[in-house]
Amino acid sequence: MPVFLLGLFVVISTVQAAIRSFVLPRSESVRINKWALALVRYLFDTVAALGKTYAQRDRVMALYAPVGLITIPLVCLALVAAGYTAMYWALGRGDVATCFRLSNNVLLTLGTSNPPKSLLISTLSYSEAALGLLLITLLISYIPTMYQAFSERESVVAQLELRAGTNRSATDLVCWLERADEPSDNDTEWNTWAQWFLALEEQQTSLPMLTFFRSPQPGRSWVTAADIILDAAALMMSAVERKPSRYQDLCFRAGCLSLNRIMRYFRDQSNTHTASWIKGEQPVTPPDQESYRKSLVRLREVGIPIVADEDAAWRAYVQLRTHYREAVEYLARLTISPDLHALEVEQTENK
Repeated sequence: MPVFLLGLFVVISTVQAAIRSFVLPRSESVRINKWALALVRYLFDTVAALGKTYAQRDRVMALYAPVGLITIPLVCLALVAAGYTAMYWALGRGDVATCFRLSNNVLLTLGTSNPPKSLLISTLSYSEAALGLLLITLLISYIPTMYQAFSERESVVAQLELRAGTNRSATDLVCWLERADEPSDNDTEWNTWAQWFLALEEQQTSLPMLTFFRSPQPGRSWVTAADIILDAAALMMSAVERKPSRYQDLCFRAGCLSLNRIMRYFRDQSNTHTASWIKGEQPVTPPDQESYRKSLVRLREVGIPIVADEDAAWRAYVQLRTHYREAVEYLARLTISPDLHALEVEQTENK
């Protein structure tokens, strides 16, 4: 009887974990997922660390999210099979090997070559077949949801690349925005990005593996895109001599809240997805005042009005930056986002 109860507990726990992973529309910490994904992440970190360039590491990590996504239902199926094996064995269906074959036959083929005569065992076999079908159905329905959310996320990332220029910098984005005839003409852009941030929080926490799906282009990343938008907002709010629109303010607030909540969610995952080289607290990179002054010079050159007190603007920028920078850097390390400067260094060294 203890073995039967143990098997029943494993099955119930696994089904509950599958429901919380694939059906429940909120962020939930699932222990089975933690263990499985921690192992997968460790393996990918080990292989990626062998790469000498970012491009090589990127090719390896591009497979992490798809492999992790497939691993979760496979682990669930294996645990269900193990749980039913224990229950069949406890009911005297045969030795462990026989019960294991029976369990997998029922789970994966919806039938058995040796129909049981016991009503209890028949009930177990039918329930196992139903659960196997349920888990496979959940996976089939979960993948389209994942890729639809991925497409929505990446459409904004791709559009931002067109607006922020080839360097993908906040300064270039501000210059592009200021080309509008009226500041209010940019309200549509800020509102679109605010909605993107709100969707980002919901998607990345309810579909955590989506966070690690990498952009089709190796040099792009949703974390980098979020950083550019928030940096552009902080630059305009601190230095441009114009009252920011309410949509710009809402976008900045939405971005800060979204990224910080995503960061807290993954920090609470007890290193499930955490790369081996970013465990523990990491200091936030301080802003570069000289780069900030160069940005102001660039904005003046294109005719954008800049506040007279640059020191006050710098202090305001530093203060605004504290609301999101820790989250950006944490998520960049977590997802191994592309570092444009590092890419340039590698390209120079390879020539």
